[in-house]
Amino acid sequence: MMSDAVRAVILGIVEGITEFLPVSSTGHMLLVQRFFGLGEGNFWNSFVVLIQLGAILAIVVLYFAKLWRVALGMFSNPDDRRFVIGVLVAFLPAVVIGLIAGKYIKEFLFNPWVVCFSLIVGGAILMWVDQLDLNPHEDDATKFPLLMYLWIGIAQCLAMIPGVSRSGASIVAAMLLGAEKRAAAEFSFFLAIPTMVGAFAYDFYKNRGEMTTDHLGIIAIGFVVSFITAMIVVRSFLNYVTRHGFTFFAWWRVIVGTLGLIALALGK
Repeated sequence: MMSDAVRAVILGIVEGITEFLPVSSTGHMLLVQRFFGLGEGNFWNSFVVLIQLGAILAIVVLYFAKLWRVALGMFSNPDDRRFVIGVLVAFLPAVVIGLIAGKYIKEFLFNPWVVCFSLIVGGAILMWVDQLDLNPHEDDATKFPLLMYLWIGIAQCLAMIPGVSRSGASIVAAMLLGAEKRAAAEFSFFLAIPTMVGAFAYDFYKNRGEMTTDHLGIIAIGFVVSFITAMIVVRSFLNYVTRHGFTFFAWWRVIVGTLGLIALALGK
């Protein structure tokens, strides 16, 4: 039997690796729970949302100087204020769609078949976009046009389908709209902060009555592991995509999705 602490470590590693890569952390979490028996019930469903805050904290730490500068300057510096507005504009579509359709999305789409098909289709799209000759003209994630922020936010809503990938949807949209690969990836990090903090706060409030002291200890393990793993991954990811693009992650998606479909077809 696998202990809850080991389950928390495994899920924390998966979360930290996949949250900011364009491979779908939600999709991988659902597959891990399905194929390795890492918990059932409301607690483990909430756990995978709550430990996302550890990965988000990694972004806050890595970009602390820039985020602190923006926080101090948003009331006096037009550029900083415009960036904050841009992030909020990009965040708003997910709030609206989540409130309207979130319950139905979880009820009808959160299953491993949808995840596997989404991984494969998303991988094909990512590979296609990565090979386009796009002639990017936006190299600073804090200075995109406001309309560009809005379109990225709309694209991010596609990631409510498990397996699509929040970071993947926002990166692809940003690149198609003229962002360089590194700037596209960085903005997906910044947009993750309000998106994931909002999801964390909502889920924690909704399930606060079910949390015991033991539950909080297991969540703490997953939180710390996801934080450390995400720190390592984010540092490596930006340098890698700047030099090599997203082809590796596209194939990752296709292979994982295909293996998942094979396992499902075999009744696993």
